[in-house]
Amino acid sequence: MNVKFSAKCVAVIAAGAMSMSLAACSGGSMDGSSSSNGSAANSDTITLGSITTNSGTAAAYGEAEVAGFKLAVDEINAKGGINGKKVKLESMDDKGDATEASNAFNKLAGDASVLGVLGPTISSTTAAVAPLADQAKLPAIAPAATSDSIETGGYMFRTCFKDSYQGEIAAKFAAETLKVKKVAVLYGTGDPYSSGVGKAFADAAKKAGLEVVAEENSSSADDTEYSSQLQKIQAAGAEFLYAPYYYSVAGPYIIPQARSVGYDGYVMGPDGYDGLKMTDDKSLYNNVLYTTHYSPDDASNAKVQDFIKSYKKANKNADPNTFTALAYDSVYMMAQAIEKAGKNATRESVRNAISGMSFEGVTGNFTLDKKGSPKKSVIVLELKDGKPQYKTTIQPSK
Repeated sequence: MNVKFSAKCVAVIAAGAMSMSLAACSGGSMDGSSSSNGSAANSDTITLGSITTNSGTAAAYGEAEVAGFKLAVDEINAKGGINGKKVKLESMDDKGDATEASNAFNKLAGDASVLGVLGPTISSTTAAVAPLADQAKLPAIAPAATSDSIETGGYMFRTCFKDSYQGEIAAKFAAETLKVKKVAVLYGTGDPYSSGVGKAFADAAKKAGLEVVAEENSSSADDTEYSSQLQKIQAAGAEFLYAPYYYSVAGPYIIPQARSVGYDGYVMGPDGYDGLKMTDDKSLYNNVLYTTHYSPDDASNAKVQDFIKSYKKANKNADPNTFTALAYDSVYMMAQAIEKAGKNATRESVRNAISGMSFEGVTGNFTLDKKGSPKKSVIVLELKDGKPQYKTTIQPSK
């Protein structure tokens, strides 16, 4: 997948190109010695490493994450640190390259003072680091690596939800909130993000009792002509269309073409819709919704406004974005685990404290599953006059 500047956890960038086969890991306690046996026992500080993409085409995402890391670390230190010890952040730039990310991780793993790692930023670099985390027995939390192909739960965990989870949540939203009956799905078969999320939606929709009246696809997620598929969807009587594409395709092509064939129902997509490119006629985008990880307008989460206020104060009144929020939560997840592990925390005890943890953060409340991914609340935004507005927060099924 090419780098596309959307708030879609860039995360899925090049996930298809990185077809690394990783062994599945289970939750629970992990024993065994690491190559560096990192421990906080003989130090008055706690060192956390971070690996982010701070140069290259995805630099904006890595920089946003570093800002979130720093804010959280500063807050924690201002309150006395973790178990009475101040936190030190060692930041490294992987340039969006899997080899660079691997080298950075190995360097941090070789430093016995490092108890945990925050990052990497995108899915391709995270996929490269995940097996290294298991080998070095150094716990890592990736804020924004959403690709389903990344195996987690050994020593690699994540703060964001997986790509396929968005499809499941969209089906839940269509059935329970919008209360539609007939739905359709359109996705690109040549793109693992588009097809994975689309198929997850179709499966979940059927389980929710919705009638999937049309399941159409394109050969890739970069096509510009979808009229044929959309005509079939319109003719099938769909009330709701789930079209998991990127902002650069859904905005200028899929949505206007759907309206041009007479479809005036709901169109919904995943976080790839963030930053949607639109035509001049903004009325075409009414009844368009998408899922994401964070909204500054989420009144259901008391932590959101405190986070925004704190970030603005520390960053000359600038607004935090999704990557900043996910990174901020990642630090607090690590801090919660280290606190639980105690003053003599080791990498292994921190890893065991992260595994299966329950956490309440800016990007939602959740418990990590056996593979280290959160089943969490999801924000739904709706476009009104061409601008995304907070619609609701969807809680996971129990």
